[in-house]
Parts: sequence; structure tokens; C-alpha cells
Amino acid sequence: MNRPLVGALATAVLGATALAGTAGTAQAATAPDAAARGAARTAVAPQLQGVPAASVHAATAPKAKAKAVNFAGTVALSNCSGSIVRMPTSTDNDPALVMSNGHCLESGMPAPGEVVVDQPSSRSFTVLSASAGNLGTVRATKVAYATMTDTDVSFYELSSTYAQIKQRYGIKALDIATTHPAKGAAITVVSGYWKKTYSCNIDGFVHQLKEGGYVMKDSVRYTPACKTIGGTSGSPVIDTASGKVAAINNTGNENGGRCTMNNPCEVDENGKVTVRKGINYAQQIYTVPKCFGTGNKLDLGKAGCVLPKP
Repeated sequence: MNRPLVGALATAVLGATALAGTAGTAQAATAPDAAARGAARTAVAPQLQGVPAASVHAATAPKAKAKAVNFAGTVALSNCSGSIVRMPTSTDNDPALVMSNGHCLESGMPAPGEVVVDQPSSRSFTVLSASAGNLGTVRATKVAYATMTDTDVSFYELSSTYAQIKQRYGIKALDIATTHPAKGAAITVVSGYWKKTYSCNIDGFVHQLKEGGYVMKDSVRYTPACKTIGGTSGSPVIDTASGKVAAINNTGNENGGRCTMNNPCEVDENGKVTVRKGINYAQQIYTVPKCFGTGNKLDLGKAGCVLPKP
């Protein structure tokens, strides 16, 4: 997985990166050394929106004028990346939501089969400007939802509304896409933690991505140019044509291991296992909006909601 960074290592590595002036580069300018990279990826997690890949895999990316991608809407966690997101039904006066990985929870990684709902939290997030400057912080009131089963996602409900965040920081939330992404689509992974972007394309989709005891479904596989590292966990994956969040970054095969932690393997519909050393992955989120109702309230019983239930 693109593990969260922890403790002194996180501070040292992040500090070195900041001094190197790497904010806003199109690729990872300076990665941690091997030891740091291993520790930096301390978490494993699956992140999908529970819908198996089917005929949608045959889709190809339409030609469209790319929209400029910047850091507006992204946040930095203490150990990961994230973003302020809104659902199609969200209103300006709803409590805002921050999305990150399930394996980035302050309480630790959920176990396989575990689902966290309505857990109190006072976690703070650093809000970034379009140019990756620190604008200030927002604070959670609870973890609305988190899991590493079928997917690797967490949603924090904030004490601030979208309107309040816009008034205070001039920042709009990112919109979550509601359609399956297309093979070949141009994407940008935006890491609020590292203040870096990674640009590549969607190489394809994975029936099952297995990592340790976790299984992710219909995962997004990047082309090799997206060399995400520890700390990029939870980064929004922006479709550059629409400007919407198409997926959430979460893992990669570090050293060619087979289906182990930090070395996920691909399993097709017939059970064939493929290992792709150095390739990174994200999990789709296009069905998530079907699990949130009026007022940004989680409703796992809504029609079309496929997120795992407690």
C-alpha cells in the first residue's frame, strides 16, 4: 500500500522534501530511501466502491480538453493525503466531508470485514491553496464511514460547512464522479501531504487486487508514470477531462512480492495471478454518492449503495 507516514520518520522526510522545494511538481521529485519508503508505507488497504468490473472495462477515454489540476480542495493529514469532497446532492450548508483511505484512520487500519460508522473524531486537516500553500485547518466531528473491505476509504464529517470553508479559505470542494472511469483516461494524483502531483493514464482495471488479508475489487491500475509513494495514501485521483475525482490512490507493488503487504497481486476472473512490480493502484468511488443522502448523511440502506455494511 501507499502507507501513511508515521512519527519522526514522517517529520524528517516531509521536512527534507519541503526544503528541497518540490511542491507542485508533475512527478515525485525526491522519494524516501529504501528504509524510509518501507516504513512510510506502514498501512495496507483496499479501496473500491464495491462494483465488480464488467462490460464497463471495454470503455475507452473520450477525447476532451484537459482541465487544469491544482491543489485546491486537497488536504494534508498527519500521515496521509485527502480531499474535501461533495456529493451530487450536497448543498453549501451541509457539513463538509473529507475523503481519505481507510488505512489512514487515526485509530489504525480496520481489520478485514470491519466497517467503522459514526465514530467520534476531532482530527484536524490542513487545507491547501491552489498552489499548495497552507491556508489553515478544518476539524472533524466524526468518522462517518471507513473500511478496508472491498475498498479502502474513509469519510470524515467536518464541523464546518462547504459555505464556511469557501468563505474562510476561498476553497471549493471537489466533486466525486458518478460514472465508471475509462481505460486510457488522463489522470492526476494530487498529494496534499507531499504537495506533489503525479500524472499518468488509467492502464486498465483489476478484477481483484489482493494484498495480505485484504481484497479490493475493480481497482484502477496506473500506467508506470504514476510512481506514488508513502504519504500519497488517500490522494484524490482527478480525471483531467472532467476535473472530478475518479478514484482514490491507495497502494502499489513495491518489490515484486506476491499478494503480500505492500505487494498486491492481480487476480482475474479465472483465478490467474499476475504480479506487476513497481505498478501502483487506486480504488474507484463512483458508487459512493449512492450511499449518502440529504445533509450528507450516510445511508447504507439506500438503493444502489454497495459499500460494505457493519
